[in-house]
Amino acid sequence: MIRQVVTYDIFTVLIVIGLLLVALSKVFFERRFKDFTYVFINSTYLKVYEKDQRFFDLFDGLLFTNLVLGLTTFCCIALNYFNDTFEISYNIVLKLIIGIAIFFIFKTLLERLIASLFEIDNILDAYLFQKISYKNFLGLLLIPINIILLFGITPSRYAIYITIIILLLVNVVGLVTTYKSNQNLIKQNMFYFILYLCTLEIGPFLILYKTIIDY
Repeated sequence: MIRQVVTYDIFTVLIVIGLLLVALSKVFFERRFKDFTYVFINSTYLKVYEKDQRFFDLFDGLLFTNLVLGLTTFCCIALNYFNDTFEISYNIVLKLIIGIAIFFIFKTLLERLIASLFEIDNILDAYLFQKISYKNFLGLLLIPINIILLFGITPSRYAIYITIIILLLVNVVGLVTTYKSNQNLIKQNMFYFILYLCTLEIGPFLILYKTIIDY
């Protein structure tokens, strides 16, 4: 159970901001948002909007911000449950928001830099668009999940583990779908693909996990 009453205020604000961001994306991009909500079961969104992507996309930017806020909220809930000495404060929440945002942005920029160095921008741009879309979809899922964990049930080990499994499952399905759409290219460059997978997909998350555990 979240122990400090003040933390409810923090999380309520984060959830409300997340809902506002999602609402704005729906208002400004009504057709695109409708297609986006089916991205997990239908690849139409990826095929239609992949061609129109830009370096900075307002639609993805709004949903990415919601993802960061949702992950921050869930991380605080999980850390608060598993660590009795962990105290949630505005300072901690702000650090988590900045840290998570920097992690994903830096990772994406690094991938784009590598794409430019190897002159495979067109290929990697499509790949990144698909990955970003599935991650932003996780942000939508986190809104009701966080509301339930905060105000619906008492957070438990099983509830947190189930949430983590759901998030991982969605992410894995997204990655598998992305790899399937680029399987011919991957087969031709299997060594570089494995190197990329270990360096930019698995490595950063292992480092992040180790950092959180040590912290």
